[in-house]
Amino acid sequence: MFKGSYVALVTPFHPDGSVNYEKLKELCAWHIENGTDGIVVMGTTGESSTTSHAEDAAIVRCVVDCVNGRIPVIAGGGSNSTETSLMKSRTFRDCGADGLLLITPYYNKANQQGMYRHFATVADAVDLPILLYNVPGRTGCSLSVDCVEALSKHRNIVGIKEASGNISYAAKIACLLNDDFCMLSGNDDMIVPILSLGGTGVISVWANLCPRDTHDLVAAWFDGDTRKAREMQLKYLPLINALFIEVNPIPIKEAMNLRGLNVGGYRLPLCEMDPANRARLIEAMKVLED
Repeated sequence: MFKGSYVALVTPFHPDGSVNYEKLKELCAWHIENGTDGIVVMGTTGESSTTSHAEDAAIVRCVVDCVNGRIPVIAGGGSNSTETSLMKSRTFRDCGADGLLLITPYYNKANQQGMYRHFATVADAVDLPILLYNVPGRTGCSLSVDCVEALSKHRNIVGIKEASGNISYAAKIACLLNDDFCMLSGNDDMIVPILSLGGTGVISVWANLCPRDTHDLVAAWFDGDTRKAREMQLKYLPLINALFIEVNPIPIKEAMNLRGLNVGGYRLPLCEMDPANRARLIEAMKVLED
């Protein structure tokens, strides 16, 4: 069962756009030193939509080797093609990933039976723990509660990254939680609400910038200090909101670069922030000076 603060890791690039593997290793070591409970690699924040399959495998292998079993590594094996998702998931298994994060098949907009068969096909073939990933704001489609319930019964499907931003939907999913099926928040502005419904943690963009704080927020909740967790959620809420002022991962990479983490830029169609939005991000980052 996945529990705690999992970082949705950025992919650092050199100025020429190639993957910066040395920086990737530095980030993994930094996260372990700062209490991050697990790493999610090649998800939305990792810009998997613009990396090649060969780069995907090399990045996952690099992270797995660097982490060396100290914390779990979950690899984003999703695609809107079931065959591609199956191929990627098998590859990441062979690279040593501890689990898989599988996004809903975007663009196709399959019906719920197609959704079920998409995830079940991978889960039947790859013997790794799998997290479903529901993020309709990015994909244009959503898993129904009934579909999640059916998938939760599969022995290899152990949870869901819930990023709909809809607390009513999350509450319905919470009714399905048990020792074999967990829910992690996919929204940094809803960590405490999801934990209050029985969630086991977060897959966090914010943790790229503040790994220790993200870990401490979740740890405080599970230690019974719900007041501290709530206060931390609210203290950092303006910064968290600023990290999504433009499409992820543009603001988080900008914030990391401003803090000297030097993770580089983006691959088109992603590009630099609008200057006005960058100024708003800088203002929100003043909370880190407290």
